[in-house]
Amino acid sequence: MATRTAGTLARPTAPKRQDPTEKLGRSMLRARLVEDKLGSLYRAGRIVGGVYLGRGQEAFSAAGGLNLRKGDVYAPLIRDMAGRLAFGEPLVDAVRTYLGSRLGPMRGRDGNIHRGDLELGILPMISHLGAMISAAAGALLAKRMRGEKQRVGLACAGDGATSTGSFHEGLNLAAVEKLPLVVMVADNAYAYSTPNSRQFACTDLLERARGYGVEGHGLDGTDPDACLEMVGRAVQRAREGAGPQLVVGRLLRLCGHGEHDDAFYVDAQVKGSSRGRDCLQVMEELMKKRGRAKEWGEWREEARAEVEEAVMQVSKEPVPDPFEEQWRATVTPGAVEEVAEE
Repeated sequence: MATRTAGTLARPTAPKRQDPTEKLGRSMLRARLVEDKLGSLYRAGRIVGGVYLGRGQEAFSAAGGLNLRKGDVYAPLIRDMAGRLAFGEPLVDAVRTYLGSRLGPMRGRDGNIHRGDLELGILPMISHLGAMISAAAGALLAKRMRGEKQRVGLACAGDGATSTGSFHEGLNLAAVEKLPLVVMVADNAYAYSTPNSRQFACTDLLERARGYGVEGHGLDGTDPDACLEMVGRAVQRAREGAGPQLVVGRLLRLCGHGEHDDAFYVDAQVKGSSRGRDCLQVMEELMKKRGRAKEWGEWREEARAEVEEAVMQVSKEPVPDPFEEQWRATVTPGAVEEVAEE
């Protein structure tokens, strides 16, 4: 049986110590370019199942992954490619999961939206409707029982998820236990095609923080600087023992719910508002103003080359054979050792 390998891809050439702006910019570019490629592969019939892109949410998502440390817990959603890559998921593993390679973290057994890697601290997504808040809270309780300190959990949710029972139960538990949990809500104005006006009556989701007794932080999710600073502040507050933090980023999904959806229902006025800005374009303009346009171009080309190399490599890798695959949990006692021996 094939075993998982880290891959042979060369990492992008970069200074050993990157400044926060570079880390954020590179993560956003890598996410946008690999997802553009995945969208093309989906339309070409190369990907089985749905493809859900995070176009427009890269700055908010990447800020979450960048502010975490090794040993923290990350529970991303279907549009958090940028956060995953920023937290340390190898880009080649992301591609492997979409193309069903047996060498990826899910070994080709699960759909791309449910991928995760427990070794890295990335929880496989159960559902994007608030379920991961409880999962992250449970992981933090386990770390507390083990005596692990200075660990933070970060769970992602959308505006629609805040209307679910799972969101309430998870955040309420975290608040009562004063867990170091950060809940990042990407308020993209629509729960699939349902507008905010039909989801909740409050004027701002940030108002819900007070009801749960947790600290709240609101920000413009299209502003890379604001995302990096505000999310960093929330993570630090949680790490210092201030309890759960609710971070609400106001932005817009710049594509359909999935690649099968043309987003005809999105109001033109919403698209034309500040909410509808493309965070990558905002970042590019910031780089130009700071005299770093050349760097931005170099990061883009390096990310493009990495994506192309990853797709070429993974396209040659084996997919599961139903007649040879042993369909069992890879973390079942004894199973890991047997897989390694094979």
